[in-house]
Amino acid sequence: MAITLIIIAAALWYALNETLGDGGKDIAWYPGETSCDLHRDACHAQLGEHGDLRLALERDIAPLEPVIIDVRLQNIDAEGVLVAFEGRDMDMGLNRFVLEAVGDGHFRGLGQFGACSLEVMPWRIKVLVESGQGRMGSWFDIDISRRS
Repeated sequence: MAITLIIIAAALWYALNETLGDGGKDIAWYPGETSCDLHRDACHAQLGEHGDLRLALERDIAPLEPVIIDVRLQNIDAEGVLVAFEGRDMDMGLNRFVLEAVGDGHFRGLGQFGACSLEVMPWRIKVLVESGQGRMGSWFDIDISRRS
């Protein structure tokens, strides 16, 4: 069983490294809306002529607390969705989450923001969509306050 888990972990690491390890050079990136607040509501992005992306984070958003990541796609036949949490101003390590297909362009999964010594940590959430039309994605910024 341990060997199986090691093989699965290695395969997942390889897939994630291949997906974002090249810096996203073969990914078509489209900016998300800048006026949204993921603490209050979902954020949207138009992925060029391909379709629409909606990102929502459910539950209380805080460092080291599990958060439900909810992505809904319209007019995109996606094979998979990967979400990465990155520090905007400092390296916060690898925080990548493969979402599970729920059906009809809906993907969900669990994620977690890392802890930081700053009172408020600025994060960037990148959403990568794998589809027959190619790899495309968007990003959204969020600030996470440290709990006292």
